[in-house]
Amino acid sequence: MSDTLPPCPECSSAFTYQVDALLTCPECGHEWSAEAAPADEDVIRDSVGNVLVDGDTVTVIKDLKVKGSSSVVKVGTKVRGIRLVGGDHDIDCKIPGFGQMSLKSQFVKKVTE
Repeated sequence: MSDTLPPCPECSSAFTYQVDALLTCPECGHEWSAEAAPADEDVIRDSVGNVLVDGDTVTVIKDLKVKGSSSVVKVGTKVRGIRLVGGDHDIDCKIPGFGQMSLKSQFVKKVTE
């Protein structure tokens, strides 16, 4: 093992230490295996932890104000055929009645059909 330990995958704390075969974070208490592969950072998840992929159908879980307009995207609005992109707003989609928009994945829930 190298001299420097990896930061905590939960809280990104640099103060990790090793106890037997596990690495431990003193700030959040998270323990993980030193041999475990790091989690894929490119995975985008919805508000309940489901993995999202291009083409999924999602619903909006809270009323969202539309920037630059007095309109609101209502809770329960179904959005089909999403496209995942990088950045803060990680979903590009076309919302019925509103047109092309970008959404944050934390405000949607995957629909299983």
